Amino acid sequence: MAVELGEESLFVVDEVSNIIKEAIEDCIGNNIYNHSKVNTWLSNVIDSIIESLVKLQKPYKYIVTGTIVQKNGAGLHTASSCLWDNNTDGSCTVRWDNNTMYCIVSVFGLSV
Repeated sequence: MAVELGEESLFVVDEVSNIIKEAIEDCIGNNIYNHSKVNTWLSNVIDSIIESLVKLQKPYKYIVTGTIVQKNGAGLHTASSCLWDNNTDGSCTVRWDNNTMYCIVSVFGLSV
């Protein structure tokens, strides 16, 4: 049985992408990679994203994951797969970088 969501309740990838980018810029910005600060930065990014998503007041449960790695020439690959209803659920992944690090954040929105 498909759930009908009004347009205002949809998972909008562009909206979520902007929330992710803003959180990363606010929490990390132009900082230089520092291993001892990575946990704090990532926690702040994820907390900020969740806070902003909740303010949208949409009928979703959210899962937010993030990774911060130093830019040092090593490769990094990520992947995800979901079995869900494409009409109601959604995901958004943003790769952000500055001169010294990469930050990859994924948000999964699951309709309730």
